[in-house]
Amino acid sequence: MSVELVQGALTYRDRRLQGFDVATVIEVIEHLDPPRLGAFERALFAYACPTTVIVTTPSVEYNTLFESLPAGALRHRDHRFEWTRAEFADWAGAIASRHGYTVELSGIGPEDAELGTPTQMAVFRR
Repeated sequence: MSVELVQGALTYRDRRLQGFDVATVIEVIEHLDPPRLGAFERALFAYACPTTVIVTTPSVEYNTLFESLPAGALRHRDHRFEWTRAEFADWAGAIASRHGYTVELSGIGPEDAELGTPTQMAVFRR
């Protein structure tokens, strides 16, 4: 088994990203401007087509549990958005449907009965 780290922009087709078994997109999508999400989807799911894609992103619902975070604020000044669990599930389900993947959703971190977990994860499999 080998690991190869490749740095690039996930909003442009990049031949170096083709042919991999797994792509991890960890705490990245919330840094993209929402109009660029379509380019991200095409570059990763339609062009690079890894067998497995793991995407994590903050859950905005959990933010109210962070005492130091002002109401309505995002967790980082560079975040362009943070999704609810329903919004993330809709986005992930639509991508899976359009590109021939299945998707499994789960949470990462301590779980609140009403607000879920601080981080949400989608695992896409072809």
